[in-house]
Amino acid sequence: MTLERQYLWREAKDYIFITLGLLLYTFAWTVFLLPYEIVTGGVTGMSAIIFYATKFPIENTYLFINIALLGVALKILGFRFMMKTIYAIIALYFMLKFAQMLMPKDETGHFIRILGENQNFMSLIIGCCLTGTSLAIVFLNNGSTGGTDIIAACVNKYHNFSIGQVLILVDFLIIGSCFFFPQFGQIFERAHKVVFGFCTMVIENFMLDYVMNRRRESVQFMIFSKKYQEIANAIGTEMDHGVTILDGHGWYTGQEMKVLCILAKKNESVNIFRLIKMIDPNAFVSQSSVIGVYGEGFDEMKVKVPKQYENSFRDEQQE
Repeated sequence: MTLERQYLWREAKDYIFITLGLLLYTFAWTVFLLPYEIVTGGVTGMSAIIFYATKFPIENTYLFINIALLGVALKILGFRFMMKTIYAIIALYFMLKFAQMLMPKDETGHFIRILGENQNFMSLIIGCCLTGTSLAIVFLNNGSTGGTDIIAACVNKYHNFSIGQVLILVDFLIIGSCFFFPQFGQIFERAHKVVFGFCTMVIENFMLDYVMNRRRESVQFMIFSKKYQEIANAIGTEMDHGVTILDGHGWYTGQEMKVLCILAKKNESVNIFRLIKMIDPNAFVSQSSVIGVYGEGFDEMKVKVPKQYENSFRDEQQE
């Protein structure tokens, strides 16, 4: 497969999984969150608050706010960076619109509550577990649902605030705004919605982190075998994976031995074990989880170096 075809396949796969993630997100919102008038963070949560208070369609508010944000972001971040975000915004608009048309309604025009009355918290847990999972699917495939993600990316470009810090602050402001809408009832009822909103934020972010970390989880292999060359060649050629050879010395036998050290994604473990067993069934193998692997082929080191240290390091290199 040529490099151009590989690039096209990766892009197509990204769009397919982004679409699946958006479908799951739409299902969770329309079935579990909207009927129980549960508030969440983000632009979708802001749109839901306006919908609960005024009955203005949630998808329209979502689209209008994102168009305004995109106008600013396109100038700051560039069109190429925003392509998948634009696709996700348009796709989610139509998905939310059609999903609400398909949802059954009662005599008063309200959505049917699938789990029954007084099941708000259970619906919150199920809905936020699904929305958190769906957002992780979108993010893992280089996508974004827009909204507060755009705000966070713009702030992060010019100021030393992490994207997570900006998202939490914006979500707090959106959820806290429920307290100032008299349409949500008395002060106690409004406080109840705010508390539920903070619960959605915690559960959704937990699921988002959990799914993303599970997907990115890496493992380390230490392989002790007399056929280390064959194993290293097989892993390097069959899996296109780097292998490090270490010098080992047995304490009891006193023999010199080569040890293979491999860092890989967890989902590659089965294939690595299969290759090892095919070449040397008697190999001694140690597999351990690692907290993080950064560099070529793995995650990027997303930390900022203060400019004064960066400049001083460059000066030292030039000297």
